[in-house]
Amino acid sequence: MVRTAEAFAEQMARRRSVRDFAPDPIPEGVIEAAIRAASTAPSGANVQPWRFVVLTDPARKRRLRAAAEAEERDFYQRRAPQEWLGAIAALGTDWEKPFLETAPAVIVVFEVHQGPHSPKPYYVKESVGIAVGLLITALHQVGLATLTHTPSPMRFLNEVCERPPEERPNLVLPVGYPAPDARVPDLSRKPLDEVMIRQ
Repeated sequence: MVRTAEAFAEQMARRRSVRDFAPDPIPEGVIEAAIRAASTAPSGANVQPWRFVVLTDPARKRRLRAAAEAEERDFYQRRAPQEWLGAIAALGTDWEKPFLETAPAVIVVFEVHQGPHSPKPYYVKESVGIAVGLLITALHQVGLATLTHTPSPMRFLNEVCERPPEERPNLVLPVGYPAPDARVPDLSRKPLDEVMIRQ
């Protein structure tokens, strides 16, 4: 049991967010299986308040990128606090989001709130967050890279993905293989004794 837990921790320690994707297609069925795994997440009252919209059509991804960059340009140039810009400077990120087009698939995750065809959910953000964690883990397990992208505001995603108002965007997850020349920041993670307290 300990060996299995340690091997899994080592594998996940190699996961990195990627902003440069190769256009190579993802084998059929891989994303579906990863979403099936994500859908096993616990949720408040077992309502399962999530929707995963998978975009692979180039025209749809182009439209997504244009809409996201319009929001991001405004955010970076007018609304972003200097503290935030300083915090992300080492990551080399800005308003341009080419990965939304180059990644072979983009999964847009929605929170499903109460509507004409959906019941009242409980602990929506917590439930969707757990499901997204499982999704990222499942994709990493098969050798795919991801990036959690959260444009602000995100309501344009309803129009791009043709989703009803009771579905609220949570995040955008480009998925694929890292480009051969992908650059990944050399980040460190906090040691266990800083994040775990035994009582």
